[in-house]
Amino acid sequence: MEIVPFLKALSEASGVSGYEDEVRECVREAFGAMSDELRTDTMGNLIALKRGSGPEPRRRVMLAGHMDEIGLIVTVLEKGFIRFTQVGGFDVRTLMGQEVVVHGRRDLPGVIGCRPPHVVSDEERSKPVPMDEMFIDVGLTQETLAQVVRVGDLITIRRPFIELQNNLVSGKAFDDRAAVVAIAICLDTLQTLHHQWDVYGVATVQEEVGLRGALTSTYGIAPDIGIAIDVGFGKQPGVPESEAIGIDKGPALAFGPNLHPVLFGEIKRVADELEIPVQVEVAPRGTGTDANAMQITREGIPTALLSVPLRNMHTPIETLCTRDLIRTGRLLAHFIATLDDTFMDKLTWTRRTKEEGEGA
Repeated sequence: MEIVPFLKALSEASGVSGYEDEVRECVREAFGAMSDELRTDTMGNLIALKRGSGPEPRRRVMLAGHMDEIGLIVTVLEKGFIRFTQVGGFDVRTLMGQEVVVHGRRDLPGVIGCRPPHVVSDEERSKPVPMDEMFIDVGLTQETLAQVVRVGDLITIRRPFIELQNNLVSGKAFDDRAAVVAIAICLDTLQTLHHQWDVYGVATVQEEVGLRGALTSTYGIAPDIGIAIDVGFGKQPGVPESEAIGIDKGPALAFGPNLHPVLFGEIKRVADELEIPVQVEVAPRGTGTDANAMQITREGIPTALLSVPLRNMHTPIETLCTRDLIRTGRLLAHFIATLDDTFMDKLTWTRRTKEEGEGA
């Protein structure tokens, strides 16, 4: 599949949490070509099923990557200008001077501005501008603006996708549409592999406002195991070495109480056998990803997490390496191809006895 055009289409599409319609249609076209069944659930999650070859009832593995993005929403119309707040968690420092699209009765281009530095105090000038002091200018009079824009209308950053050097690309909403691309690569790769389990590739909604899509889709699918794909802090100036993962070094496999240790070991084993580079990401608490919701759905789901290295997270210039997406998708597919009717026996928490070799 053509990775860069697909990621570009996803990045430039609109899909603020709870309003994922436009981006969902982009995903639908790609997933539909690689799956046996495609549906949208009540919450808005897009669920692709690729059936396995094993006898029914087949085991189920669920892959989850969220397609929603952080965005803005209109709060007040003030003398021809638009006041706003955020949906999800923007880095407020990056908003000043951005181009936006206001999704009113028709889409309007706009810019985010504030008072010029000449009319603020020295103390104010030395600090980031608070969001409640910013405004959006779309160039309309007060009367015309009121006819086109309403309180509650959505606003997205207008950021064209760009290609950098060495297979790096930059744009908005790579968190977490990069994962959607990785799932598509996995489904595409599985067309050339034999796999016994049913595979559910899910583009989830509303992750940025509370993991809601993962919670409901996991409950509906009831998978035997779940794998969340998200992004991790790519190495860059200012990010602590202990919290960063290298760009173009492969995905990071997370280890911690949110994740099942046997799944971690099995995925790592497959990566080593195929010489796919992987990094280890320590997650001592909840990961803050769809893995949190997957793990505690129903009676509990054994869960793993793969993180794509990403620079400039939650800004309009998120940056990643496309080779890391390819590695993530291939690793997922080849791991799934190893799943057989005995795999769940490996995940038992039953303590091994001395007779079975404990302490040997």
